[in-house]
Order: sequence, then structure tokens, then C-alpha cells
Amino acid sequence: MTLIFGLEFWFVFCINPPSAIKMPDVHVLVAHSFSTAYQCIYYSPEHTAKAQEVLSSMSLLQPLITGLSDELLQAAHQHSSPALRDALKNLSDKTEQFVHTLKDELVKSALLALHAARPGFSSKNQRQSGQVHHGSDHNQSSPQTLPTVHSPQDSIPHHKEYDDEEWDRVWASVAKCLNCVIAMVDKLQEEEKSKQDSAPEKQLADVITSHNPDWKEQLSPLVSSLQECVKEVVDQAKTAMTFVLLQEAACSVPQGFLLQTRRDVVFSQAMAALVCGFIMKLYAAVQDKGFLQQLQLAGLVAQFESLLSTYSEEIGMLEDMEVGISDLRKVVFKITEAKSEELRDLQPLVCGRRDHFTVEVPLPCQLFQTLPEEIREGRPVQVYPVLFNVGINEQQTIAERFGDISLQERINQKNFETLEAYCKLLSDKVPLECNDIKELLETLGQNVVTKKRKNVEILWLAGAICRRLNGIRFTSCKSAKDRTSMSVTLEQCAILRDEHQLSKDFFTPALNCMRSRPTLGDIGQWQDPEAGSGTGHKPASRHFYPIALLLVSSHLLVVWLILSLVFLLAKYQ
Repeated sequence: MTLIFGLEFWFVFCINPPSAIKMPDVHVLVAHSFSTAYQCIYYSPEHTAKAQEVLSSMSLLQPLITGLSDELLQAAHQHSSPALRDALKNLSDKTEQFVHTLKDELVKSALLALHAARPGFSSKNQRQSGQVHHGSDHNQSSPQTLPTVHSPQDSIPHHKEYDDEEWDRVWASVAKCLNCVIAMVDKLQEEEKSKQDSAPEKQLADVITSHNPDWKEQLSPLVSSLQECVKEVVDQAKTAMTFVLLQEAACSVPQGFLLQTRRDVVFSQAMAALVCGFIMKLYAAVQDKGFLQQLQLAGLVAQFESLLSTYSEEIGMLEDMEVGISDLRKVVFKITEAKSEELRDLQPLVCGRRDHFTVEVPLPCQLFQTLPEEIREGRPVQVYPVLFNVGINEQQTIAERFGDISLQERINQKNFETLEAYCKLLSDKVPLECNDIKELLETLGQNVVTKKRKNVEILWLAGAICRRLNGIRFTSCKSAKDRTSMSVTLEQCAILRDEHQLSKDFFTPALNCMRSRPTLGDIGQWQDPEAGSGTGHKPASRHFYPIALLLVSSHLLVVWLILSLVFLLAKYQ
């Protein structure tokens, strides 16, 4: 249902609850998303955090060990015993910390799981048992008689055998290399000390120069072995821990597919409303030079007014709505000249991808020529969507007293910042006709941060600012019936009072009149007041004036209101 008068737009659309949108069964999606040859492995959040910790420790410790090894060789080259001892102590501490990090069972189990996930894998025990069981069959078969089967996975390196204890030997080799370095340093220092004790003091320098081999030459092979072992361990551990982290992503692939599908569904609804609102606003204000200049220089603001509560299933609707409206920032409009004035040539055309959409809006030739030159040449019109939500039903009362309304507060604060940025952009490029926008923005900002139950002042202020910015407005709740109709009719009467001098004495009767109009499905059940109380029920179609007439001028709303009041008075007399 769309209610339009003058340049004001209300779009009433329904945001369906999560259970209302038909989606494929999760098990079906999983079956189509994964091969039966491999299923992801579940790792607990603690294991995932541990994997990240191991990766972080390795990225920190490996360069430290390399640097300390170089310091050790530099001290050995200088024959400085104190520097050699200090460098060895630091190297030992960091290497022991490195080994302790890799002794975690998660690394070993992840390596085993990684090898098990590869094609053609068999553990050492499996291979031995397989040889015993199939030994006789193997002797009876000839290699020439075996068929060659080509698999799509032939390009993947095959690991036919993996020893469960291989990882223990790998990280233990680091400790062994460190022990060799320590032993060599101790040996060199003992030899140096013994030579100093045995040689005469006057010949000490000659002894060192002539008979003592270079320490660096003796330590260099051992240090190189240590660095190579550390590098090998880091490569394997990084692969294993990355495998653990990838399992979390692999297990969430079906959820990601469902989330993307749901996001597309929500975005399509929001985009349909936006396109409809933009086209109707453009047709209504195509003669407004100020509005066209605003489109050209700053774009258009689209304000979504939501009345959803932050309780029960409506939380999910509000979250969907937040993301869907935020995604509208990827939409731009391009106004083109229609080939003809036939309906098929005036339909909007959507093109683009998920990250960017362009909506081409054809206009008849006469209207197209009234547009600014840059827009006629194809300059896109940017859209600035904002969402403000205030729950107003009884469920919101429960949420405010016993639940959590942080979602609503975050949405309002975030979108207030967007609206404020648009106002600044517009004021920098176009002189604003209304001088009270800045004051309204300040008041809105204060209300957004104020802790107040059901603060509908936020919606009133946001709506007033949007109207002054020549924007388009959308009002919605759960089903677009009760809360939405109450909000729309109240706003209509407020506009009649503020802009069309509706007397305050007629405000309540006008509001009751608007809210007493039946839905389209109930028109046939109306009794004709001129027919008395007879059994015949005739639709009062001659009293139900089409809303489309209000496109001509906003003053027709006043005429419609007066005629409706006359009709109601005649009915109840």
C-alpha cells in the first residue's frame, strides 16, 4: 500500500520473519557443497584460539632465534667469552620456549588429520596390516594386468605413508641441535681456559694466534643445522595450524551460503522499495530546479522508519533490515531518455553485481530535457539510506524492562552519523532553504543518546529532517498493518496541521477519519447510508476517492478530508 500526497511518500512494506522466507533445507545444501571424500573436522573455539596462539608464537620466535644465532657466531668470531655466554643463554631460552610451544598435542593431531585428508593416505599401521591381509592377492596379480584409473585428484601430491611419531622426531631434533651448540660452546671455552692456564703469560697471545682454531668455523655448521631444523618445524607447524583454522571456515561454508541467500532476499525487497520511491519522487519533483540540483551535486537521502521491537523474532527482522538498508549504499541511479512513452519503455533496468548496482530510470523525452546537463549525460545519482527504529508495541515494553535494546541504540546512533554527514555534504554544495535543519539535527542527536523508553521523538525528528532535505521516506513494521497505519495517519494529520493550516479542533476528527477507512477487502461489506438498513450491501465506491488523484496536488488531501468528514456525518445522522 502506498500513500502519496504532494511530495511526501510513505511506503509500507513487510519485512518477513526468518521462518517466513522459504529456503532450501540445510542438509541438501551441505550435500551439494561438500564432496563425500572429505568432511570438515570440528575444532572447539579453544583449539582455534590455541592454533592462532601457536602461529603468533612461531612468527615471533623464529626471527628471534635466527638473530640470536647470528649474535652467537659474531661473538665466536671475536673470541669473546662473556659475549658468547650471553648470546648462548638468550638463544637457549628462546629455543626452549619454541620447543615447548610445539610440544602441544594439537599440532601433532592436526598434522595427522592433515595427512589423513590427503588422497592416497595410509598410516604406518594401516600399511602394515594391509600388506599382511592382501599379501597373497598381490603375489597372484601382475602389474601389467592392473587397470590405470585416472582421478581428478591425481594432480594433488599423494602421501602414501605417515608415521604418527614423525612430528615428535621433528621438534626433538631442534632440542638436539641446541644441545650440540651448547656442548660445542662449552668445549671451546674449556679449551680456551686450559690453554690460558698452561701457557706462560708472556706467550699467551702467540698460543692463541698459532694453535687455537677459529670458534666461528666450529660453531657455524651446528648453528646452521639448528636454523634449518627450526625452519622445517615452523613450516610443518604453520601448515598444521592453518589447517585447523581452515576447518572452521570449511564448516561454516553452508551457513555462509544461507546467509548470502538471505542477504540477497532482504536486499531485493529493500531495493524494490527504493527504486519505486525514487521514481515516484522524480516524477513528482521533476519541475523543481532545486531538487534536481540537489540530485546532481549531493544525491538523495532515503529514510527508513522502522517500528519493530527488539524482542523475540522481530530482533531478526530488525537485523535483516539493518543489513539490507545498509547494502543500498551500493545502488546508484542513472536517468536515461526513454525510446517512447509506452509502458514497456519506461520500466527501470537494474544492472551490475553484488558489490555495485546501477538502476537506469527512463524518462519521457519532455521530462528528460528538463534535467541538468550532467544528469542527462549519465552522471549517477548517489543514494544515502538511513534507518531509525523505535519499538512501540507491548513487546518493546518487555524488552526495555527485562531485555536488551542495544541493537536499536546502535542502529540509531550509526544512522544519525550518516544523516549528519549527508547534511554537511549538502550544505557545502547547495544552500539549504530551511534554516532549522542544524537545530533539528542537534535535537535528534541528543535524543539518540538519551536513555528514554519508546522515544518516538527520534522518528518525528528524523522524518522532519528528511522532508526538509527533499528525501523519500519509508515506514514499516512487522506486517505493515497496525503500527504502520497508526504512524502514517498520524504523520498525515501533522502535515495537514503544520503545512495546510488544519485547525487543532479538527485534528482528532481528521485522524479518526483516516483510521476508520476500511481496507480494500472490506469495501464490499460497507452499507450504503442512502439505502437505509436493508439487507443489500453496496460498496460505497463513489465515496472512496482514489489516492492516485493526490499526485496532482497536495491540496487535494484537504478536499479528500472534507468530503470524508461530510460522508461520516451523513452516515451517523
